Parts: sequence; C-alpha cells; structure tokens
Amino acid sequence: MPAAATHALLFPGQGSQTPGMLKALAELHPVIGETYAEASEALGFDLGALIASGPKEDLDRTENTQPALLAAGVAVWRAWQSQSPPAPQALAGHSLGEYTALVAAGALGFADGLRLVRLRGQLMQAAVPEGQGGMAAVIGLDDEAVARLCAAYPGSELLTPANYNSPGQVVVAGETAALDWLMANGKAQGARMVMRVGMSVPSHCALLRSAAERLAEALATTSVSTPNIPVLHNLDAAPRTEPQAIRAALAAQLHQPVQWTRTIQALAGQGVDHWLECGPGKVLTGLVKRSVEGARLFALEDPAQFLAAATTIKG
Repeated sequence: MPAAATHALLFPGQGSQTPGMLKALAELHPVIGETYAEASEALGFDLGALIASGPKEDLDRTENTQPALLAAGVAVWRAWQSQSPPAPQALAGHSLGEYTALVAAGALGFADGLRLVRLRGQLMQAAVPEGQGGMAAVIGLDDEAVARLCAAYPGSELLTPANYNSPGQVVVAGETAALDWLMANGKAQGARMVMRVGMSVPSHCALLRSAAERLAEALATTSVSTPNIPVLHNLDAAPRTEPQAIRAALAAQLHQPVQWTRTIQALAGQGVDHWLECGPGKVLTGLVKRSVEGARLFALEDPAQFLAAATTIKG
C-alpha cells in the first residue's frame, strides 16, 4: 500500500444490532468484553448480557439499541487502537453512530455518551408512540425525486426524506397513513423498490423536534471537548471544534435529515480511499460501495477483515 493511502472509520446506527454481535472478534480481543462491562456499570444494568444473548425484542427497543450500538462501536474502536494504527483522516457515524464517533475522538466521555443515547432513545419513542409512525427506504430515485414523491402525498400526515444514504437510496420518515400510501404508490411513482425499515420511530424529521429540545437540555449539562480527530456531522457533513457547536449539531440531527451521501463524498474529496466500518454489520461499507468507485472496504466485526485492515493500513 502506498504510504499516502488515507483511511476513515465509520460508526453504524440503528439496524446493525443483533444478539451475539461481535462474538467472533471478542474472542480475539478481550477489550470488547471489558468495554461491555464498563458500559453495564455506567448504565446500571447488564448491557453486556443483552448484547450477548438478547432477547432480540429487548435489544431492538430503541432505548436499549442505542447504548448497545455505541458500546459495540467503542469496543471495536478500542480493539482497533490496540493495533497502534496511524491516525485516521476523519471519523463519521450514521445517526446515533455520530455519538460513537465523538466518543472515539475524545469529545464525549464513554459513560456520558451511553447515558445520552439511552435518553435519546427514550425521548424518540415518547415523541411518537409505537404504531404511529416509522420509516421506509426508497430505492432507485435520486434525492430530488424522493422529495417530490413525498410532496405528492395527498394527506395531511408528515412524509419527508430523513436519511440521504447513497445515490439512489433515501430513507423517508412519516406517520403511518403516509407510509402506507408510500408503500402502495411508490413504485407507480418511479421507485424501483419501497420497503419498510425496522424502526418504530420516524427519526430525523419534524416529529422529533420536541425530543430534540429536551435532548438539547441534557447536552447543555454534558461535558464536551474539542475532538482530537475530525468528526463529520450528519447535519451538513462538516466537522466542528467548538463544544457548543457540537452540542447544537447533535440536537439538530435528531429532527433534520442525515446527510450521509454528502459525508462520504466529503471524505472521498479529502483523499480517503480506505473505509473501515467500526462496529457490528456491513451497512455503511455497503453504502460507501454505492457511492465511491474503487473504495477499499473493511468491516472490522469480521476478524479476517480486521486483520487485513490492520495489515493494509499500517503498511
């Protein structure tokens, strides 16, 4: 690998969780289990057991999913750091993964991050009771066409783009009646596919504005530092150094769209050519593959890919 090769680490959001996640990697890196134990102590319940064994319906509850994924992402980050790799160009996280990235960058304490995302999950679910809204992925339309599709909904319920994930893949958020209309009419309106996403809360839309206001109150009393690695924020694909600006971006991203396509494009524009998914799953490396031609991709949950990444990045 040329010495000039640059890498970024990406931290996943909801949907990447599964009972037993990171089991194979944890067998090789004890720091993963140690991180789960630290998280359990910070939260006051056995998060490690929930991650290891479920049950799935409990792990999938938003207030549990978010700290579980943050703990898993930090655990992989610590395992990765144990390899003494060179510093990455930048970090980024999808939705709640932004908190994980900020913990990895030293801007948030681990315990503070866990408590914040658990509260975040509780506020999200309280803002829109289960069954009243959700999310759906629209495949095969560009960003503008998805916005027009949402605007074509004839009812009064909310339907709006929420996650700009990659070219041709946009997740929309909405109330149940609007999502039902989208499922029934999306393909006729030009989408190649429309499918519901396993989220009971319509995230990153105006329905969560009140939750964002309450989250901002908690952020105001949370210690935030300047990151020691740039973290690109979901709000606008830009890094921030001032603690108050970081707090504001975290609150705003709860009710505004995730600009993930722009984030990946910004990193590629900085010369990033190696992409490491730092946590369970391969969702984010899959999105990079759709967005960046010739990207070198590593899902660190896989011990073989972890080893390949360490060998490649360290040269």
